[in-house]
Amino acid sequence: MLRTRVHHEHNKVAFIELFFDLVFVFAVTQLSHSLIEHFTPMGALHTAMLLLAIWWVWIYTSWFTNWLDPETLPVRLVMLALTLAGLIVSASIPQAFEARGLAFAGAYVTMQLLRTAFALWVFRGADAGQTRNFTRILVWMAAAGVLWIAGGLAEDGMRLALWACALGVEVMGPPSGYWVLGLGRSVTGDWKVEGGHFAERCGLFIIIALGESVLVTGATFADLAWTPATVATFVAAATGSLAMWWLYFDSSALRASTRIASSDDPGRLARLAYTYMHVVLVAGIVLSAAGDEFALAHPLGHASIPTVIAVLGGPALFLVGMALFRWAMCGEVPGAHLAGAAALGLLAFTAAWLPPAGLIAAATLVLIAVAAWERVAARQPASHADVALAR
Repeated sequence: MLRTRVHHEHNKVAFIELFFDLVFVFAVTQLSHSLIEHFTPMGALHTAMLLLAIWWVWIYTSWFTNWLDPETLPVRLVMLALTLAGLIVSASIPQAFEARGLAFAGAYVTMQLLRTAFALWVFRGADAGQTRNFTRILVWMAAAGVLWIAGGLAEDGMRLALWACALGVEVMGPPSGYWVLGLGRSVTGDWKVEGGHFAERCGLFIIIALGESVLVTGATFADLAWTPATVATFVAAATGSLAMWWLYFDSSALRASTRIASSDDPGRLARLAYTYMHVVLVAGIVLSAAGDEFALAHPLGHASIPTVIAVLGGPALFLVGMALFRWAMCGEVPGAHLAGAAALGLLAFTAAWLPPAGLIAAATLVLIAVAAWERVAARQPASHADVALAR
């Protein structure tokens, strides 16, 4: 059941992994609609917490299938069980902080514990280091699970507090090495990931998020009268999604995949750049999808505060996430991304004069400019940082 690793080759993504991902297309769609319907400070906080939970259960499963072969029958059956539980998690999202809190928490905890306990069973007797690693992880997951279930049984502010603590436990697990009294802590050298597979999995989640953004935009546009204003807004919104795809996949994804595949400590890069940085990118895409919806609904007239925040904040968050990703993988801070995020911030001061259609067009032009800047920079000689990291 363990993955077979071949030097300089990476394991292809299995069909069961792609099938599992379909659940998260549904989950991201649920998150986007919840944010659009409840675009308030509390609604944004709820969406951010649920997004982090969804990302966390997905990324842990990606670590799982990086170590265990999903083409074997036992692992495949576990993946199908996770898919079923994931459907319950996704269906519960709109009312997770209301009537379906316990359903969300119960299915979520089931996924986290089932996957970890199964991995521990597989490694027991075969790999002492991974056995200790998954024992520590199981302890942390069980501790977080108690908080999740208690939050599902609680209401209102208490649920929010308990789930925030649960997320805190899960988020702090990897950097702390899942320290457990008597068992010590794990180090990234213990996490022998296959870098190419891991990079491909995370790239596929970016595709999921972008695909959901296109779905929201297209569905909204299909229900509207096709006036010049709505058509122009739709083109600008769709082009913005294409620009985000280009920014991630044109060169950054390939460079990052090469880096992690050749790294002496791929576990460290997988933890920092992919486990943590990618959720910022996904958050930016989800927020951008909400901005597309708001702009299409009212392309002309005065831009509301929610429209300005979503239309400009989504791309800005995506660019910041890209900058963090590049820094983590390549040891460089891309000036183009930071300049683009700053330009989007300055555009907020024009919101009083630009209608939503103009605002989303301006935001898309910023993304295109950053992509063009990156394309030109990619043709320049390799930087000293690139040369050093390549050695």
